[in-house]
Amino acid sequence: MKIKPIKTNEDYNAALKRIDELWDAKKNTPDGDELEILSILVEKYEEAEFNICPPDPIEAIKFRMEQLELENADLAKYLGGRNRVSEILRKKRKLNLRMIKSLHDNLKIPAESLIA
Repeated sequence: MKIKPIKTNEDYNAALKRIDELWDAKKNTPDGDELEILSILVEKYEEAEFNICPPDPIEAIKFRMEQLELENADLAKYLGGRNRVSEILRKKRKLNLRMIKSLHDNLKIPAESLIA
């Protein structure tokens, strides 16, 4: 087992290839240990190189509305009225803490997506 830090895209691709070869390795075996270590290294490399930012709060709301087949009027009870819904969705007004909590609690939109 020769493990080294993943510093380049070539290192990353080689680690992924080796992970694929070791995929069915049993835990607490040399191959299983190698698989576990490589997985951690790949995860850290991906976090650093492929950092995915949370979506825009309004886009997160619109996405959830689409999933739940909601209309703008359906958000009025969560945002404080129809006018507020329109202002929020057009980015004329920012979400406040009460709105964020309501959307998170009732529509299960991740708070970190709403806070961004």
